[in-house]
Amino acid sequence: MVDIDLSGKTKITTLIGNPVEHSMSPKMHTMAFKEIGFDAIYIATKVENDKVKEAIESIRALSFLGANVTVPHKVAAMSHVDEIDPIAKDIGAINTIVNKNGKLYATNTDGLGFVRSLKEAGVNLKGMKAVMVGAGGVARAIAFFLLKEIDKLKITDLKEEVLNELTEKLSKRYGDKVEKFAPNDETLKKVLENADLLINCTPIGMHPNVDKTPVPKDFLKKNLVVFDAVYNPLETQLLKDVKAVGGKGISGVKMFIYQGVEAFERWTEKKAPVEVMEKIVIKSL
Repeated sequence: MVDIDLSGKTKITTLIGNPVEHSMSPKMHTMAFKEIGFDAIYIATKVENDKVKEAIESIRALSFLGANVTVPHKVAAMSHVDEIDPIAKDIGAINTIVNKNGKLYATNTDGLGFVRSLKEAGVNLKGMKAVMVGAGGVARAIAFFLLKEIDKLKITDLKEEVLNELTEKLSKRYGDKVEKFAPNDETLKKVLENADLLINCTPIGMHPNVDKTPVPKDFLKKNLVVFDAVYNPLETQLLKDVKAVGGKGISGVKMFIYQGVEAFERWTEKKAPVEVMEKIVIKSL
């Protein structure tokens, strides 16, 4: 049993969502606090849709360090904080709240976690041309931060309405760095010929459909970096395929870890123990 000292000085961070029972964050963050000698714990709290305002007000009332916000409250929570990071506003969702002396500042660390996971893997994003498959929630979080780093992003999705909405929003901020393309194999193969980075933001390949892949193996190449937002299994068929042709594969679990790292460092203003956090997540999975 891990010994955690609690006292009247112990600070609290929390997860606001529904459901939250499956979350790895309480263990990951609490162990990380302990590792650096920071007197705090992290708890998960199930919050109903009609109680989001009260839940967020409690962060201020109870002097919590801050909170994470997960589905289905990432949008609703925006109405109840004091300040929102401009890019998080564009994304239209927040996942992290920091209590700064009673003022609640919100951001979205999902995209930050994605960018950091690539950089930590040795990927130089400057000048890259990227292709993104899927334009849903995770794609939004990634794309807004990714476009700060790269030259060009081409996006596709089976749902035309979802694809149009995302590309329009991205174009307002990043102009002609964004382009959409038709969701078929012929077009996908063509855009990948000049791509440096492929990002899968679809659930294709997720357990139990572990033999599925959103991109045929013969579309992949040696000098391609592939990020798969799916992290169950840890190594998807897509990641296996790109490694088989000599390319670089990065699991979505890295994004989960680094979005947590980004939140942790905002709450504590200290460097996060990344290795400890990663070890806990991998073991949990």
